[in-house]
Amino acid sequence: MNKVNFDIDIDFADRSKILNLLPNHTPAGIIRNDKLTKHNTGVYYTDVPMDPVKGICSLDHKDAEERGYFKLDLLNVNVYNQVQSEEHLIDLMFTEPPWERLAEKEYTEQIIHIGNHYELVKQMMPDSIPRMAMFLAVIRPAKRYLANRSWKEIGQEVWKVPTDPNAYYFKKSHSVGYAHLVVVHMNLLK
Repeated sequence: MNKVNFDIDIDFADRSKILNLLPNHTPAGIIRNDKLTKHNTGVYYTDVPMDPVKGICSLDHKDAEERGYFKLDLLNVNVYNQVQSEEHLIDLMFTEPPWERLAEKEYTEQIIHIGNHYELVKQMMPDSIPRMAMFLAVIRPAKRYLANRSWKEIGQEVWKVPTDPNAYYFKKSHSVGYAHLVVVHMNLLK
């Protein structure tokens, strides 16, 4: 039997609205400090083992994934509160953002996902969605060693899965999705 690992994140301006529309879910569990607690964003819409007292999945989300359970991460992304419609979102996604403004500290510090990384943004100056996706991957610990390399070198290494199973890194799909969100936010701020 082939095992398929899923990691699906869905962004919402207000995740509570979707949870209210689709109420029959079980919150995911995560083990922190040797205790099972509620996962911040993960939910299951299939039958999973459940802790009846806590009302959450009784498995750590990684163990549940190993057993083939399918988790969705429903995320609050406040940037979307500024988007007026689907047409507005599409326009924001496909309008070239002011990449040169990433050299401005006050501007960059406002942008979702990159605001705390101004010095590295200024050093690397991503100027396209693929490069922003690579930048977002490079700021994760498992790929941080790539920070001082050329874009070509980064592109050859950044999407390789680390050998350490506990390494924190971004998959390409997450990075590209978040790069689009960065562009949306950049365009909202201009």
